Amino acid sequence: MAEETGSIPALVLVGANHRSASAALRDKLFVEESGFGDVLGRVRAAGIGQALLLSTCDRVEVHAVHEDTGAAARAIARILAERAGVDAAEAGLYTLEGAEALRHLFAVAASLDSLVIGEPQVLGQIKASHRIAQAAEMIGGELERYLQAAYAVAKRVRSETTIGERPVSIAAAAVGVAREILGNLGERSGLVVGVGEMGELVARQLQDAGLARLVVSHRSAARAEALARRLGANVQPFEALAGALAAADVVVTCVGLGTYVVTTELMREALRRRRYRPLFVVDLAVPRDADPAVNDLDGAFVYDTGDLEGVAHAGLNEREVAAAAAWRLIDEELAAYARAHSMRAAAPSVVALRDHFEAARERVLEEVDPGDAAAATRLLINRLLHDPSEALREIAAAGDGGAGRSAAEKLLRRLFRLTMSGRAPTEGPKE
Repeated sequence: MAEETGSIPALVLVGANHRSASAALRDKLFVEESGFGDVLGRVRAAGIGQALLLSTCDRVEVHAVHEDTGAAARAIARILAERAGVDAAEAGLYTLEGAEALRHLFAVAASLDSLVIGEPQVLGQIKASHRIAQAAEMIGGELERYLQAAYAVAKRVRSETTIGERPVSIAAAAVGVAREILGNLGERSGLVVGVGEMGELVARQLQDAGLARLVVSHRSAARAEALARRLGANVQPFEALAGALAAADVVVTCVGLGTYVVTTELMREALRRRRYRPLFVVDLAVPRDADPAVNDLDGAFVYDTGDLEGVAHAGLNEREVAAAAAWRLIDEELAAYARAHSMRAAAPSVVALRDHFEAARERVLEEVDPGDAAAATRLLINRLLHDPSEALREIAAAGDGGAGRSAAEKLLRRLFRLTMSGRAPTEGPKE
């Protein structure tokens, strides 16, 4: 980063996302909202008093505040792995601390770390997790400040860059192509395979465009049911995908297993059962869910995100420019937060210094006639300079070749804006 970000102590992050763990592993790590309380309870039992759990299709992360970040990270990793029934070393978990953890939180909130950059759901998911953690009494002052800073960054990125336009344009393009291929969507059925954020966005856009019926299918029945509730849709068992494909007019896939979910065999059978009525597939997964050869079948139309971006006239260069601008904003905000954090950290010392000076002033006023300003101010100066002068003499006598004295003088010049004259100090009157 271009600017010094300073120290962001106590913040620690442990998690897995679409880059560090496979979709199958993320499914195991995924925590339903009903299980948030259990995870947060285990985190609290491990001695961590501030924590937030974020569990989405792209990621499962715990953001926490603890003095011993290393010990906290190990405890959180153990909790996530045990709950998923996997070995912590094989869970694809990453650990970030301090400024790196805060930068990551900013990037997640601004949707720069999402599978589809700019998707709008993740900020709402963070806020929902925030509310759950608050209800569990797991949000303290430090974590609250980190989260509020993340919300402010996300707002800046949305308002000052075009990063949020990409997913919306992709979804709108999907609706436009669906209408071109299928006509009136009010007479059509849809199928969502997988539970990705972008899949949900496209499904909602299709519903807003009038799609008559919608079915959700996923390898995890619980996750399919959760998405179906949000969309007001029905659930189809993943094992019955062949029948679900045949019954759908538009299919949105967002699984990303690394193997084809929509194979040529499945699609050939679905088209036969549909009597070769057109079937539109929106493949949002990375890696792809649909075998490219499906496009060669009569009646099948497969579009991935690149195809839809082309329809929406959103080029790669424009996307990269917007992302670069968003990252610059994040680094600016991170540096600003670090500076503000350091200033807050210095506040107790400033208060203590002011209290010390005030106490010295009150003692002098008790000992000297308040009307004798000259005597009062001389005595006050001597009192205030006594301890620092003694400390400077001790530093100078430390025998370190003058390094300590030089550092102390440099600090004095900065604190009091002094110009060192080189003259020996004039001894003031004794008290």
